[in-house]
Parts: sequence; structure tokens; C-alpha cells
Amino acid sequence: MKKKTAFVFAGGGSLGAVQVGMLKAVTSAGIVPDFLVGASVGAINMAFFASDPSMQGALRLEKIWKGIKRQDVFQVSPLAGALSFLSWRNHICSEKPLKHLIKNNITFDRLEETKIPCHIVTTDLFNGIEVSFSKGPAVDALLASSAIPGVFAPVKIGDHYLIDGGVTNNTPISVAIAKDADRVIVFPTGLSCGLKSPPKGVVEMALQTLNLAVSHRLKSDMEKYGDSTEIIVLPCLCPLDVSIFNFSRTEELIQRSEKNVTQWIQNDGMNKKGNPEILRPHYH
Repeated sequence: MKKKTAFVFAGGGSLGAVQVGMLKAVTSAGIVPDFLVGASVGAINMAFFASDPSMQGALRLEKIWKGIKRQDVFQVSPLAGALSFLSWRNHICSEKPLKHLIKNNITFDRLEETKIPCHIVTTDLFNGIEVSFSKGPAVDALLASSAIPGVFAPVKIGDHYLIDGGVTNNTPISVAIAKDADRVIVFPTGLSCGLKSPPKGVVEMALQTLNLAVSHRLKSDMEKYGDSTEIIVLPCLCPLDVSIFNFSRTEELIQRSEKNVTQWIQNDGMNKKGNPEILRPHYH
């Protein structure tokens, strides 16, 4: 009996480029998902791939990533920072650049129009409950899943004010299992383990804080669900001396990740179980 396979995409700012290399490697190996789940930047990668879950889709996503600059996602102004400090605004970045980026590159309007099912994870601002979307306007759901608290404004969908899915479930393995996945293949973004100095600025600090939560939740979920579901975590890059606010090294990250995962697959990595040590906090 064929296993029902889910690809699960974690968040991680500019390190989302790592997932593009992973997708190229996994797709080249003939590994095909039945459905996709993602949070934050992982939701954006997942949704774009869901419209064409093939090597052509992965190559198109690569082309998009190679054209992204920091200001295409995080457009910070001194005025916005001052207004947020004075409690006149609850965020310091406009969502307009990110919305423009998504709308200009997405090939469908509603989530149910994708070639394979996809599920976008967000967080309810008021009660912290995880809210996922499989239907409805795609751009709104993606903006909600990427709405980093304090960086972007919450997104209102129906009766919910929603923020970044990474706040509650940055690597939403539990959602994939709830959708009856027998095999979960996790696309992490990794930890910025090779940085020599602390994050600079509010946006970078917020991103780094969310990123640290990834490894802790992922480790917990693997221990919780590992005995009942096959969970495979694709290997991260290490050392990784790239800030999750830095979009200038996208091509390098994609190439390194594709090579890393390709070698891992060739060494029978897909059939090895265990909690990847690379996801534990560590130093270089």
C-alpha cells in the first residue's frame, strides 16, 4: 500500500532559499508528495510549488528567489519605527512589498486551485490557537502566515486576526499528521549557527527569535509522533553563517542545499531514522 506523503515546510526568513535547493534534490530523486503543509516563508515556498509540483515548478521558484532583495520583503522606515515605539502602530514594516511579490508570482487566486492540496498554518493573535487554511484567497492566507509579530500588521480573515504561523507551529508536522500523512518529509531552513555577532535591528532579532523556536518544536514533535508516523528531516546546512535577514546569498544557499541533500539521498538518507543532531542548538 502506497504511503501518503506530506512535505512540511518550516519558516526561516531569507533561509527559505535553502528549501528551494532541497526541492530540486528531492524532485530529481522522484519523490512525490500527496499534499503540502507550510508556515511563514515555508508557506510561500509550498504554495508556489503546489501550483506545479515538478522540477519545472522548483526551477521557477528558484528564479523567483534569485530576484528577491531585502526591500522586496522587509521595507523598514524610520517613521514607522517611531510610530510603533509611540504605540501608534503595531508594526514597523509595510506588508505592501511582500504582497506585491506574492501577487506578481503566484499563479492562482484560491488555495483550492492548486494541483495538489496545500495547507497554510497561521496563528490567532488573541488566543494563540493554530489556524490553518486549505481553501480561500491565497494571498491573504500567505500574508497572515508570514505576519511576524511587531514586524508586519496582523491580517484579518473572517473573525480572526492572524499572525505568523511560526509562533505556534513553525514546522507543522502535527498538521500533516492530522491530515492522515503516513510519511512526513520535513524541509527545515536550519539555524544560523555560524554568525559571529548578534542580530542587528528589530526585524532581524524577531526573525532570529522565531527561528530558534524551530529546533525546539521540531525536536519535540519528532519525539511525540516519531513512533507512529515516519518522519524524515532533510539535512540542513552547517555551518550556516547567513543571517535570516540577508537575501544577498540566495544563489549560494540554493546550490549548497541541493548538493547537500542530493548526496544525503544517494547515501540512503531517506531510510535513516533519528533526531538530526544538526537541529540542536550548537556553536562553531
